This record gives sequence, C-alpha cells and structure tokens, in this order.
Amino acid sequence: MSVYEGRFAGRCAVITGGASGLGKDVARRIIAEGGKAVLWDRNAAALAATKDEIGATHVVALDVSDADAVAAAAKESAEVLGKIDVLICSAGITGATVPLHEFPIDSWLQVVNVNLNGLFYCNRAVVPYLLENGYGRIVNVSSVAGKEGNPNASAYSATKAAVIGLTKSLGKELAGKGVIANAITPATFESPILEQLPPSQVEYMRSKIPMGRLGEIHESTAMVCFAASEECSFTTAATFDTSGGRTTF
Repeated sequence: MSVYEGRFAGRCAVITGGASGLGKDVARRIIAEGGKAVLWDRNAAALAATKDEIGATHVVALDVSDADAVAAAAKESAEVLGKIDVLICSAGITGATVPLHEFPIDSWLQVVNVNLNGLFYCNRAVVPYLLENGYGRIVNVSSVAGKEGNPNASAYSATKAAVIGLTKSLGKELAGKGVIANAITPATFESPILEQLPPSQVEYMRSKIPMGRLGEIHESTAMVCFAASEECSFTTAATFDTSGGRTTF
C-alpha cells in the first residue's frame, strides 16, 4: 500500500463499520496519511482493539440503525475531534441468502435498517457539521450488487441500489457548498462480511468478475481515500467502480 504523506493532515474523519473490513482499512490509511479518525461500530470489543492497533482518536460503540444513537455519536465525535471533515459509511450486513419469495421478513427489515436507514441516519447527522465547516467529503459504500443485482440477495442488492440513489441526490443538494458526496461500488473482496455468506454465493460472485478473482481490500481503500480527499474536488453525486470489470454502467 502506497501512502500519500500528509494527504489528510488536519482532517478529521468519522468512519462507520470502523472495527473491521474496509472501514478499518480506510481508517488505518487516513491516520497514516496524517488525519484523525473516530470509529463507529456495534462490536465494542473489536473497536477497542482497533483503536489501539491503528491509533484512532476515539471510538463509539453503536448500532447505526438507531437514529438517536447516531445523532448522539455525531455530536460526541465532533466534540472530540473539534470538527468533522469526512464521513465514510462502511457499516453493512448481507442478510439471508435465499430466493426473494423465501426471504424472511425479519432479515429483510434488518438489512434495510442497517444498510439504508442506518446510512441515511449517519449522513443526516453529520452533514450539518460539514456545512458548518464549508468543507466536507462523504463516501457511502454501496456495492456492485446495487448496480447488477445478485440472485438470492434481494435485500442486499436493493439497499445497495438505494445507497447509490441517495448519494446522487445528496451530492446534488450539496454541490457548490464545499461538500462532496460520492458512492463506491466494489465487487466482492476479501473481508469479514464474506463470513455471512455461504461459499457457493462467494464463488458465484467471483465467477462474474472478468478479472477472475476477488478484489483486494487495499484496492477499494485507495478509491475511498481518493474520494475522501481534497483531490476529489469536482466529481460529486457519482459512483466510483472497483469491480474488476463486472459492472456494465
């Protein structure tokens, strides 16, 4: 992993899903490049370990599907950091892996509450702090499933498509106000979220990638960090693709 020394100097980031996977890797890189990071995650033990491992400024254990908890965490994070410049929404779950007509309603609602409602709560709570700065970068983590749709993953695919739509709307609202919002649509890459899926589903997703392999986490981290940096100054309300050639638009 190459590091751009000082790229995030003076910048303060909030990262959801920050105790593992892409969120953790992005946080590690932002800190390595001079920034400060507050990590949000529902796994308190993993948060504490990650804080020590990567040198995060602060951690908040919360469920992003709890709107009041998210609002409180945003206020706490802004107080600890002094400001918020960057929001990375990486928290997400896969839900059941079954045909739509067999999809458990409780699993459907849980996926919607975390992947869509939770992301909305996080954006809604943090945007005022970015507007107060007159500067901000938002990166909402969607998925290739939001563009292509994966069979037996209707809830995940639907919520990730909704994340793209939400981000396009938000980016247009904030254009010209110093705050840029984009989404990233990775194909499957090696991360803890794969533990939520049966091997057959992972192999299906691998088979759809023209490069013939899963992504590597640092490849999506690099894209997220570009979109979260001052370098991304004109592109907003867009999606950045890291799919190994899978997506068709």
